[in-house]
Amino acid sequence: MASVQGALLDLKRLDRLAGGDTPLHRLDPRAKVLATLVFIVCVVSFGRYEISALIPFFIFPVCLVSSGRLPARYLAAKVALVAPFAIAVGICNPLFDRTVLLHLGPLDVTGGWVSFASIVVRTALTVAAALVLTALTGFASICRALVSLGMPRTFAMQLLFLYRYLFVLAEEGGRAARARELRSFGRTGRGLASYASLLGHLLLRTWQRAERMHMAMLARGYAGTFPAAQHGSFGAREFLFVLFWSALCIILRLYNGAEILGTLVTGYLP
Repeated sequence: MASVQGALLDLKRLDRLAGGDTPLHRLDPRAKVLATLVFIVCVVSFGRYEISALIPFFIFPVCLVSSGRLPARYLAAKVALVAPFAIAVGICNPLFDRTVLLHLGPLDVTGGWVSFASIVVRTALTVAAALVLTALTGFASICRALVSLGMPRTFAMQLLFLYRYLFVLAEEGGRAARARELRSFGRTGRGLASYASLLGHLLLRTWQRAERMHMAMLARGYAGTFPAAQHGSFGAREFLFVLFWSALCIILRLYNGAEILGTLVTGYLP
């Protein structure tokens, strides 16, 4: 429980990173959201046997991490946390798809292994793009941008509350775990049977704390809408940012950049 709490609370660092002062941080959130949406749509639209065509798409998160001066190791660790879920989704593909698609020397590579690798790569790309967007913009600003782009305000508010509730759940879970450890001398009270009561109390504690937070918000004038904030203007810089990355993603979607680069390189070799 403590490790889960640490992992969730460490997500607060994304909001702190969003307070940076680089040209990417100063861009209007709508521009970054639009470019990321185009990127994600292009990535997920590939077929299940596409791998090489996905590799050039890493240029998007890598360039944003470099230009935004974000900690690459921290973001890579967050992407690695999602890898087991992608592996669990595609691990059965090699068992059902046994069609041989290519030969690597004496090794036959089936379609199941190719589709499995494609799932992992696409998951890494989309999760990396979402994390970079959050680190450059902040989750609250992303929700405001989505509302400006046409998302129903109620749905955006639910997303924001869900994001905040994760931290409430993690904090209450950490307190409950520490209290349980302090009250269990040796191994007494630390069996699986105690988890049912712990989870029940955790749900009640988080529910009560969320109600207290909601009453505090109402006392401060919350009326079901986002608080007033200064919105940036969608100017020439934002337009060029969206145009450049959208055009690049669409080109990479229509043409296999890795294959073209490989053809050019091998064409110059003797």
